[in-house]
Amino acid sequence: MTTFGVPGVRVGHWSDFEGRTGCTLVDLPAGTVASYEARGGAPASRELELLEPGKAVNAIDGVVLTGGSAFGLAAADGVMRFYREQGRGVQTPAGAVPIVPTLALFDLTAGDPAAAPDSAAGYAAAQACTAEQVLHGQVGAGTGAYVAHWRGPDGRRPGGLGYAEHRLGELVVACLAVVNAFGDIDDGSADVSFDAVRILAEPFAFGEGRAHTTIGVVVTNARLDKVGCRIVAQGAHDGLARSITPPHTQFDGDGFVAAATGQVDMHVDIVRLLALACVTDAVRSVAQA
Repeated sequence: MTTFGVPGVRVGHWSDFEGRTGCTLVDLPAGTVASYEARGGAPASRELELLEPGKAVNAIDGVVLTGGSAFGLAAADGVMRFYREQGRGVQTPAGAVPIVPTLALFDLTAGDPAAAPDSAAGYAAAQACTAEQVLHGQVGAGTGAYVAHWRGPDGRRPGGLGYAEHRLGELVVACLAVVNAFGDIDDGSADVSFDAVRILAEPFAFGEGRAHTTIGVVVTNARLDKVGCRIVAQGAHDGLARSITPPHTQFDGDGFVAAATGQVDMHVDIVRLLALACVTDAVRSVAQA
């Protein structure tokens, strides 16, 4: 059991261990501001456009990370229903509309292809949110996650959830990542040489479809607007590029949401640097689990 380092953030999982899939909700305090960045050739997402700087909605209620590829995006329906019952969301004449950005990874070949998380799964993940939760391993959205897919079905290795946090005085930056990468987890010693590229040439041509993707949430207690959160999300991808080789391929749909709960004044570049470190360490922690 581990406590998410940013106060007020809770995590809940729903896992289907037989079907090898699941979903995870990162529940955020009221008024949390967020933005995102997605890279790679095959993203699966929902409600990310609202997080663009300049769009009217500033605050979000939570972020869903899910397996099941595009089918798994339905898990957000259950989270929205749970939040609506609590009166959470943007207030409209028709009642509260919860804002729940969602990122999905492809795990349909890990187990039962028909076992993608649905609305009931998302509702169960919301019910399971607690201040202490499992933040490492093949659970929740990481249940069917693997890494090193380029090595083929016999060479891939277990992936899953990884978590890390860094502090600087009162500032806290934390990352929960779900690692299902085409590439290898890189401890800093990977050989990115022409010989390595030649070794990868055949798997790149083979592709194994779009059965990959690393997704995650970076949360800080810094006071940032949506532009600042976008900058932090860019830093998250810098961390991904340090910890996975090769990163952001056309077979991955890598995406990070960066969220700020707004308690500490701090220069955005400092937050971005800590985000880079958090993502690097969170991804590498998967290989150490």
